[in-house]
Amino acid sequence: MIELTKEDGLWTVTINNPGKANALTGAMLTELAEISEAATEARALILTGAGKVFSAGADLEEARAGLATSDVWERLSGSIAALPCLTVAALNGTLAGGANGMALACDLRIAVPSAKFFYPVMKLGFLPQPSDPKRMAALIGPARTKLILMSGQKISAEEAYAFGLVDRIVSPDDLLPTARELVADSLAAKPEIAAGIAELCR
Repeated sequence: MIELTKEDGLWTVTINNPGKANALTGAMLTELAEISEAATEARALILTGAGKVFSAGADLEEARAGLATSDVWERLSGSIAALPCLTVAALNGTLAGGANGMALACDLRIAVPSAKFFYPVMKLGFLPQPSDPKRMAALIGPARTKLILMSGQKISAEEAYAFGLVDRIVSPDDLLPTARELVADSLAAKPEIAAGIAELCR
C-alpha cells in the first residue's frame, strides 16, 4: 500500500490505499519511516497519495488499539525533516489527523483546490505528536495552530494557502508535474550544495 519509485535521484512515495481514504496502519507507517530513513541517498523526495484523499490519518481500528499514540509517527516526521534533500508534499486531497505530521515535516507543501486540512486530535482524546504543533506554529503562528488543534476547525485549501500552511494550490492534473518542477533545480545541483542550503535554512 506504499509505493516507491526512484528515477535519477528523485524518490516518489505514494500512499496507495484509496479504498480506505489512505488511512494509515502501523505497518504502512513503519514502511514510510523506513523509506524516509533510507532516503538520505535521494536528491529529492515527493510524498503524495492515490485517489482523492491524501490521508485520513490513522486507521480507526488500529488507532483505538494504540496506534494513535505510537512513536512511529514521530519517527516518520523526524526522519523526513532530517533529510538533506528537498522534500515536497504533493497533497492530492484532504489531510487529516496524524497524517499532518509527515506533510508538516516536508520543506514544501502543494495542494489541490478541494483539499481540506484538519487535526481533530483533542476531540478524539489524544495529544498530537510533539513536533507537529511546533512545526505548524512555525509556519502559521500559534493562534492559527490553536484554531486547527483546539478549535477543531477544518481549513480549506484557500485558507491554508493564505495562512502559509501550503505554498501553492494547483489543479489535480498539475499536482505531480508541479512537484517535479519544484525539485528540478535541486536534482540538477551538486548534492552537497543543495544539502548545504537546506542546512542553512534550518
